[in-house]
Amino acid sequence: MSKIGDYQNVIKIYDTTLRDGTQGAGVCLSADDKVKIALRLDKMGFHYIEGGWPGSNPKDMEFFKRIKQHQLKHSVITAFGSTCRPGVAPAEDVNLNSLLEAGVQATAIFGKAWDFHVTKALNTTLEENLRMVRESVAYLKRHGLTVFFDAEHFFDGFKANAAYALSVLRAAAQAGADALVLCDTNGGSLPQEIYEAVTRVAQEMPGLELGIHAHNDGEMAVANTIMAVQAGVTQVQGTVNGLGERCGNANLCSVIPNLTFKMGYQTVPRENLVYLTELSRYVYEQANLSPVANQPYVGESAFAHKGGMHVSALLKEHGTYEHLAPELVGNTRRVLMSELAGISNLLYKYKELNLDKNSPEGRQVLEQLKNLEHRGYQFEAAEGSLELMLRKAMNGYQEPFQLASMRLILEMREQQPIHSEAVIKLRVGDEVVHTAAEGNGPVNALDNALRKALETFYPEVAKMRLSDYKVRVLEEKVGTEAQVRVLIETGNGQKTWGTVGVSTNIIEASWQALADSMAYGLLPENKI
Repeated sequence: MSKIGDYQNVIKIYDTTLRDGTQGAGVCLSADDKVKIALRLDKMGFHYIEGGWPGSNPKDMEFFKRIKQHQLKHSVITAFGSTCRPGVAPAEDVNLNSLLEAGVQATAIFGKAWDFHVTKALNTTLEENLRMVRESVAYLKRHGLTVFFDAEHFFDGFKANAAYALSVLRAAAQAGADALVLCDTNGGSLPQEIYEAVTRVAQEMPGLELGIHAHNDGEMAVANTIMAVQAGVTQVQGTVNGLGERCGNANLCSVIPNLTFKMGYQTVPRENLVYLTELSRYVYEQANLSPVANQPYVGESAFAHKGGMHVSALLKEHGTYEHLAPELVGNTRRVLMSELAGISNLLYKYKELNLDKNSPEGRQVLEQLKNLEHRGYQFEAAEGSLELMLRKAMNGYQEPFQLASMRLILEMREQQPIHSEAVIKLRVGDEVVHTAAEGNGPVNALDNALRKALETFYPEVAKMRLSDYKVRVLEEKVGTEAQVRVLIETGNGQKTWGTVGVSTNIIEASWQALADSMAYGLLPENKI
């Protein structure tokens, strides 16, 4: 094992997001999606990108055709498959020949390393399984391919019958496999078990490249991968964001920075890790999945601080409550405002407002913040409303507009859509604007009327777009008398911001959040 600061040892990163990752529930990538992700992985400097299983579906074969149109700078595209079937020669096996048709330089084929699977799943003999492994690897090698042998269920097989599991590895090695990848396919092994098994393999087969492929069913995939590296593997397989079948695979967004920053190994180019958070969110977007906020290293909350004591210490030294500088992985530090906040949160978050530590305005806002959160407000996702509240408590803030009156008209007719119209009267400076607008529902009508009234005075309003609208019922037991919280997200093409409103009347809550969204967007530093 190398020491921190020693970059002589290189751990090769093998990504299987495009194959194993797509086996996760709810994950579906088109051939075009897979090409886009592959190009991002290449940009990051991943060593190998497993594009799919060409023998299983035409979409994966289409990916291999399309990716050839691109000149990759760092990554080698690999195709995945299995050994030949029992009783079938490799040259006659459709699956193996599809790997050749994919036109790749490298392949990964799996074979059974657990005697239980050989006899029960394959319904064949232990000796025939060794023949399938040996001849399949040799067949692909004769065609000039780099061959990685994935020993499926290796760790379960090692625990059940170590001698046979090791004999499977020897069969692949004798046939010329370029690396032996030990798979925790059921994801139930513990770190110490991984370490002991890999150590045994490394001792009995010195000089062979070993890899690890860990699943996360026991939530140990990252830890098991780290232990395997400590025991001697030099190829790490996993997926971006840990996507994969059942509970997923080893999460490369955690494995890579752990190996690089905590253990001193060379993985992808160190300078490229500033794009890790961007890569994580890009893959989520392509897979049409919501990012996991508390995901280590790359999650939105990975470096979010809420407690007042934490932020007070953070102001003195970031290392007091952060294990790593977020900038190293392309993430950002966030200070959240809530009833747990202290004056330090305000000082850190709004440094540009020159708020004094002993400022009565700051103390006033903090007290107001805690009272509002007690009533149901939530400012973690509504920092626009929070900043406006702070600015209003300080001298010099001029509200861009004030509501004089508002009226909503809803008309329901049999077998016709509901007609919604909003009539508002605003004070903008010394002028009074009185206008009306229709919309798809009362809130949309109110939004349209507000924009219509403001655009003459503030043309930049035309660039603001409401991108999200959420309603949460508070105190559900009181039914229709309950308070509701409305959270609105707005953007202007360059940045987004959140605002909040709370009331027993959903229209009033919506107005509070909507008015704040416009007022915040009209702050001088937010204009475009």
